[in-house]
Amino acid sequence: MSAAAFALLFTGVLLNAAAQLFLKAGTNATGVITLTPSDGLATILRLATVPPILAGLACYAVSVVVWILGLSRVPVSVAYPMLSLGYVVNAVAAQWLFGEAVSVQRWLGIGFIVLGVFVVARSA
Repeated sequence: MSAAAFALLFTGVLLNAAAQLFLKAGTNATGVITLTPSDGLATILRLATVPPILAGLACYAVSVVVWILGLSRVPVSVAYPMLSLGYVVNAVAAQWLFGEAVSVQRWLGIGFIVLGVFVVARSA
């Protein structure tokens, strides 16, 4: 895999992870969200005004473009496992930004994911 292809894919992963973190920050600000037939549209419209949620959606939009650029350079069977690196990014960021606990067992699982992504990436 070329450096340019890796950079595009990793940028897509980081944007996707950032989107998740922004969405979580938005839900932290709004509290539990429920959609019911009587207030579903009002709830969606209210969420559309929450800055972290808008930032998360923007990250997703940009990540799609970056991801397509990456997919044009490598097989999907190589690119798609790279998304698993988002687990690492989100675990570290969630612990740092939101004070979420990440257990040793979870870190071990994340380590296996990273190893698997490394093996797949080296096979390209």
